Amino acid sequence: MGYKAKLDDVRNELREVGKAIPDTMKGFGVLSKAVKENGPLDVKQKEFVALGMAVVLRCEPCIMFHVEALMNSGATREELGDVLAMAIQMGGGPGMMYAGHALACWDELAAAKG
Repeated sequence: MGYKAKLDDVRNELREVGKAIPDTMKGFGVLSKAVKENGPLDVKQKEFVALGMAVVLRCEPCIMFHVEALMNSGATREELGDVLAMAIQMGGGPGMMYAGHALACWDELAAAKG
Protein backbone atom coordinates (compact mmCIF):
# COMPACT_ATOMS: atom_id res chain seq x y z
CA MET A 1 0.00 0.00 0.00
CA GLY A 2 1.32 3.42 -0.96
CA TYR A 3 1.70 6.39 1.36
CA LYS A 4 -1.30 8.25 -0.10
CA ALA A 5 -3.54 5.27 0.68
CA LYS A 6 -1.99 4.93 4.13
CA LEU A 7 -2.67 8.61 4.82
CA ASP A 8 -6.29 8.15 3.75
CA ASP A 9 -6.62 5.11 6.04
CA VAL A 10 -5.15 6.95 9.02
CA ARG A 11 -7.43 9.94 8.39
CA ASN A 12 -10.44 7.58 8.37
CA GLU A 13 -9.26 5.99 11.62
CA LEU A 14 -8.84 9.42 13.21
CA ARG A 15 -12.37 10.40 12.17
CA GLU A 16 -13.62 7.37 14.10
CA VAL A 17 -11.50 8.34 17.11
CA GLY A 18 -13.04 11.80 16.86
CA LYS A 19 -16.52 10.29 17.06
CA ALA A 20 -15.55 8.19 20.08
CA ILE A 21 -13.75 10.94 22.03
CA PRO A 22 -14.68 14.28 20.47
CA ASP A 23 -13.56 16.49 23.36
CA THR A 24 -10.09 14.94 23.39
CA MET A 25 -9.70 15.36 19.64
CA LYS A 26 -10.92 18.96 19.79
CA GLY A 27 -8.48 19.66 22.62
CA PHE A 28 -5.61 18.18 20.63
CA GLY A 29 -6.62 20.35 17.68
CA VAL A 30 -6.61 23.47 19.85
CA LEU A 31 -3.16 22.54 21.20
CA SER A 32 -1.81 21.92 17.69
CA LYS A 33 -3.13 25.26 16.43
CA ALA A 34 -1.69 27.15 19.41
CA VAL A 35 1.73 25.57 18.95
CA LYS A 36 1.88 26.31 15.23
CA GLU A 37 0.59 29.89 15.45
CA ASN A 38 2.79 31.11 18.31
CA GLY A 39 6.50 31.44 19.01
CA PRO A 40 9.59 32.51 17.11
CA LEU A 41 9.79 29.49 14.80
CA ASP A 42 7.74 29.36 11.62
CA VAL A 43 5.48 26.44 10.73
CA LYS A 44 8.07 24.83 8.46
CA GLN A 45 10.70 24.85 11.20
CA LYS A 46 8.23 23.39 13.67
CA GLU A 47 7.27 20.67 11.20
CA PHE A 48 10.95 19.78 10.76
CA VAL A 49 11.22 19.33 14.54
CA ALA A 50 8.08 17.21 14.54
CA LEU A 51 9.34 15.07 11.66
CA GLY A 52 12.68 14.49 13.38
CA MET A 53 10.87 13.40 16.51
CA ALA A 54 8.52 11.15 14.52
CA VAL A 55 11.49 9.41 12.89
CA VAL A 56 13.30 8.89 16.20
CA LEU A 57 10.08 7.74 17.90
CA ARG A 58 9.35 5.43 14.93
CA CYS A 59 5.80 6.67 14.28
CA GLU A 60 5.11 6.03 10.61
CA PRO A 61 1.69 7.74 10.61
CA CYS A 62 3.28 10.81 12.24
CA ILE A 63 6.03 10.75 9.61
CA MET A 64 3.47 10.75 6.82
CA PHE A 65 1.48 13.65 8.24
CA HIS A 66 4.56 15.77 8.92
CA VAL A 67 6.07 15.05 5.49
CA GLU A 68 2.80 16.18 3.93
CA ALA A 69 2.74 19.29 6.14
CA LEU A 70 6.33 20.08 5.16
CA MET A 71 5.47 19.85 1.49
CA ASN A 72 2.57 22.22 2.07
CA SER A 73 4.81 24.66 3.96
CA GLY A 74 7.29 24.98 1.11
CA ALA A 75 10.03 22.65 2.34
CA THR A 76 12.44 21.15 -0.17
CA ARG A 77 13.65 17.58 -0.53
CA GLU A 78 17.17 18.83 0.25
CA GLU A 79 15.97 20.35 3.55
CA LEU A 80 14.13 17.12 4.31
CA GLY A 81 17.36 15.18 3.79
CA ASP A 82 19.23 17.45 6.21
CA VAL A 83 16.62 16.91 8.91
CA LEU A 84 16.62 13.17 8.27
CA ALA A 85 20.41 13.12 8.66
CA MET A 86 20.01 14.72 12.09
CA ALA A 87 17.27 12.25 13.03
CA ILE A 88 19.54 9.36 12.00
CA GLN A 89 22.36 10.79 14.11
CA MET A 90 20.01 11.00 17.12
CA GLY A 91 18.12 7.76 16.49
CA GLY A 92 20.84 5.45 15.18
CA GLY A 93 19.94 2.44 13.05
CA PRO A 94 16.19 2.50 13.78
CA GLY A 95 16.15 6.20 12.91
CA MET A 96 17.80 5.37 9.61
CA MET A 97 15.08 2.84 8.78
CA TYR A 98 12.29 5.32 9.48
CA ALA A 99 14.13 8.09 7.63
CA GLY A 100 13.78 5.82 4.60
CA HIS A 101 10.01 5.83 5.13
CA ALA A 102 9.99 9.64 5.30
CA LEU A 103 11.98 10.01 2.08
CA ALA A 104 9.86 7.45 0.22
CA CYS A 105 6.69 9.19 1.42
CA TRP A 106 8.03 12.55 0.18
CA ASP A 107 8.87 11.11 -3.23
CA GLU A 108 5.48 9.46 -3.64
CA LEU A 109 3.53 12.54 -2.58
CA ALA A 110 5.70 14.79 -4.77
CA ALA A 111 5.10 12.56 -7.78
CA ALA A 112 1.35 12.62 -7.12
CA LYS A 113 1.35 16.43 -7.05
CA GLY A 114 2.95 16.38 -10.48
